Amino acid sequence: MIDFDNQTDLNVDLEALETIAQSLTPRDFELIVVNNETIKEINFEYREKNEATDVLSFPFDGDFAHLPLGTIIISEDFVSEKAKEYKHSIEDEFKLLFIHGLLHLLGYDHEVDNGEHRQKEEELIKKFNLPNSLIVRNS
Repeated sequence: MIDFDNQTDLNVDLEALETIAQSLTPRDFELIVVNNETIKEINFEYREKNEATDVLSFPFDGDFAHLPLGTIIISEDFVSEKAKEYKHSIEDEFKLLFIHGLLHLLGYDHEVDNGEHRQKEEELIKKFNLPNSLIVRNS
């Protein structure tokens, strides 16, 4: 189950996100939607990067099945900008960023792995009939 906190006016299809999440894990996690100003503050506080970003993932340490996986934070501003830039819907862009963030919670890390994160993203993009823009921009 997704513990959802939408701090914006963005309309989010929580049912579709639950379907995606359940295809990957039975564990609970938190999903927060914020604006660029808020995600920039969080990015600086926890990663010392003084810039807004599209999605942040904070996995809980340890493998305790009874605890939530962690937290995903998505920037509504980035969702809108990238949807327009790549000419697809806001809903699809949100799902792409959600998949990216959830895979981080599950231990995938494109910055250090041998392509496993990107491969799993491609698999999920095809499975849920999403646009290939995430693959294109991350290649």
